[in-house]
Amino acid sequence: MPRETPMMQQYREIKEQYRDCLLFFRLGDFYEMFFDDALLASRLLEITLTSRDGGDDERVPMCGVPYHAAEDYLAKLVGHGLKVAICDQVEDPKEAKGLVRRAVVRVVTPGTVMESSALEENSNNYLAAVASDAYGYGLALADISTGEFGLTELRGTEAEDKLRDELHRLKPAELLFAPAGSEADLIQRMVGDTGIMLTPLGEGLPSPDEVRQLLQALYGESGINELGCEGMPLGLQAAAAIIAYLNQTQKTSLGHLQLVQPYLPDQYLQLDAATRRNLELTRSLRDGGRRGTLLSVLDRTCTAMGGRQIKSWIERPLVDPVTINRRLDRVEALVRSAARRTQLREVLDQVYDLERLVARVSYGTANARDLVGLKRSLSVLPRLASLLNEDPALASLGQGIDTGEGLCALLAAALVDDPPVSLGEGGIIRDGYSAQVDEYRRARREGRDWIAQLEQAERERTGIKSLKVGFNRVFGYYLEVTRANLSAVPADYQRKQTLANAERFITPELKEKEELILGAEDKLAALEYRLFCELRDRVAAESRTVQETARVIAEVDCLCSLAEVAVRHRYVRPVVDRSDAIEIAGGRHPVVEESIGAESFVANDTCLNRSDHRFLLLTGPNMAGKSTYMRQVALIVLLAQLGSFVPAKSARIGVVDRIFTRVGASDDLAGGQSTFMVEMTETANIIRNATSRSLLILDEVGRGTSTFDGLSIAWAVIEYIHTRPGLGCRTLFATHYHELTELEAVHPGIVNYSMAIREKGHDLIFLRRLERGGSDHSYGLQVARLAGLPGELLERAGEILATLESNEEVKKAQRQVAASSYRQRHRTQLSLFEAAPHPVLEELRGLKVMEMTPLQALNTLYQLQEKARKDE
Repeated sequence: MPRETPMMQQYREIKEQYRDCLLFFRLGDFYEMFFDDALLASRLLEITLTSRDGGDDERVPMCGVPYHAAEDYLAKLVGHGLKVAICDQVEDPKEAKGLVRRAVVRVVTPGTVMESSALEENSNNYLAAVASDAYGYGLALADISTGEFGLTELRGTEAEDKLRDELHRLKPAELLFAPAGSEADLIQRMVGDTGIMLTPLGEGLPSPDEVRQLLQALYGESGINELGCEGMPLGLQAAAAIIAYLNQTQKTSLGHLQLVQPYLPDQYLQLDAATRRNLELTRSLRDGGRRGTLLSVLDRTCTAMGGRQIKSWIERPLVDPVTINRRLDRVEALVRSAARRTQLREVLDQVYDLERLVARVSYGTANARDLVGLKRSLSVLPRLASLLNEDPALASLGQGIDTGEGLCALLAAALVDDPPVSLGEGGIIRDGYSAQVDEYRRARREGRDWIAQLEQAERERTGIKSLKVGFNRVFGYYLEVTRANLSAVPADYQRKQTLANAERFITPELKEKEELILGAEDKLAALEYRLFCELRDRVAAESRTVQETARVIAEVDCLCSLAEVAVRHRYVRPVVDRSDAIEIAGGRHPVVEESIGAESFVANDTCLNRSDHRFLLLTGPNMAGKSTYMRQVALIVLLAQLGSFVPAKSARIGVVDRIFTRVGASDDLAGGQSTFMVEMTETANIIRNATSRSLLILDEVGRGTSTFDGLSIAWAVIEYIHTRPGLGCRTLFATHYHELTELEAVHPGIVNYSMAIREKGHDLIFLRRLERGGSDHSYGLQVARLAGLPGELLERAGEILATLESNEEVKKAQRQVAASSYRQRHRTQLSLFEAAPHPVLEELRGLKVMEMTPLQALNTLYQLQEKARKDE
């Protein structure tokens, strides 16, 4: 290899340790990248690619970004899923002997990014880790930008499904896992194309001894005893993997990480990935954005903390009626008191993002403006606590706020109101806080006053009216005289620099004052920086207290948001209990209503229970509003269980443990699954995981295959859900198979409903109103006419339809036979002393129905009916 320069040797040695990262190599005021890193970064960042001498006349590719503007460039690289190692100068260049020492001070990855430009204000940025054994999985998650840290364990036959659902809910930016074993392939399949960065742990997961050591180093022995995770060894192993990874990449204190909080998915209303997608809770089906989602309706929060919390509430509704009603009590208190709600929101508007601010403090990256933001936030907390304490329903929240008056007073006394962004410029510390700072400032001010007086005195002494005193970092202070006035320059002026149109001079007296002024400025800047760091350390020591207060503020913000939405959209408080009833009067779809206006939306009632209204079978043409209605019921249940008022005249919600939806049709081309395969996979998942307390929303099951196959599958699915022991849950089932309406007569609990329409000539009028009874017509031709299909095509379709409908009588007979066969198969078994099977049933079993003509089928059915009546 050619002989390299010392700097390039240093670069290569450091790069060798971080081969999987782009290396930001600090050179003066720039972060430089070389070789392949430069080629890649110049393309992604759209910056100029240059070159540099690498030794022996070799030119190596190079590009760079300014040190002070590195955050935006860093955010772009991390956004592309890259890791970036930050290599800084770790000694003062002025004191270095030879090459300045450099070292990587931090590795930035998608799951460890702290830069605000790379983070969504109202969303968490999770780093997750998975551990597994033969019986299940452990999952841990941390958001180092806020300090949130949690873990769970997923056991049993549903463990894999639950892990998949949690990963889709959390959508971590980065996922750590052990690369060995079959679990690695499983995790890669689960993640798919979600955009989650997978990071295999080369050294594997921590051993049990290492788990304890890592937790003890972070929390201390007493902190470990407070965790309450003794029965979750896999969850603790995953949490320890996160701690080890952060120690390796962040190389700084993790003191802002909160005590890891254990949770179980069963503590919340469970929603699988398909249900979250179909209900458009936080991401729209159209473009994955926020518009058109439930979140867009409910989020009227004033703080970033509240914005993140309301999203979490939507994604994790509650299942305990006591906890739900406690939250509803608080929302109701804010609904009733418009004045208090307004006052609280005015205070909340003045609170900064305390969670992320404290995280930056702990990382040592917070600047003076961050601490001023903390001071301003703390200054309004006494008012916030006072407003909450005035209402009994909110008082416990008020008592949970630590106003931090001592810390607020310290920051107010120490920092100026509008400090500069850079910490090295000075101008941070308020006058009167430090006697030494005041002394340096006085010396600097007097020196500058002397300089101003010198300029005027020299103009008068020399008679040169254009003479001026200037300053630059190369020469310091100087006297500048234009070339036309050089003849008037005094003998004691010493020439320093010649310009095209002027000369610059110095005097011994000027240099003496310069040394005094610059010495005072350097000492002042160093002292102000040291005092600021002391303040930052003081704030870091209070981080846990500030985080707990931030959590309460986020909850208050969410409650105010829910109350504001309830008042604005005329929502009512639901009755939430452990009954099996879902009774909604005048229910409305919250998102559609906001989109089209309350006056245009047609409200509908709903009655579901586990007895006579267990299974609601919904028919009607496309565009009649079936899907909107079913989603609306699911969203109202979800709203009630997250503790929100609901869009209805009244509602009683018996809590559900899970909501499942099978809505819409789509191919999974990447996974090699057809529309029908996706449909059947989702249906199988629902049947496998639903319980008697679940709510099922099923739309057009069976439509992805042939008519007879689809009808058969839909029919069997209905019977299975309705009659299966341990299932029999509350279900809304929309279908175009009108034959299924006959199940109402066969199975008590199945009830037919349809979406009302009116025909006007060849046109349809959609009334969007739910009415009792099934529909026996699809109105497909009318809908096709509304869509604009040509008249000639529609005429031919009508002819074909008439031919197909001529066989309706035989099909009806066949359905009745199928229903009878189901009743016979599920009758109680005969005892030894009971009569032999009924002859009519035996004859019925022997019929070859598919070979009969319509007339033969009707005659045979009539004869069987007469025989049955005679034998009664």
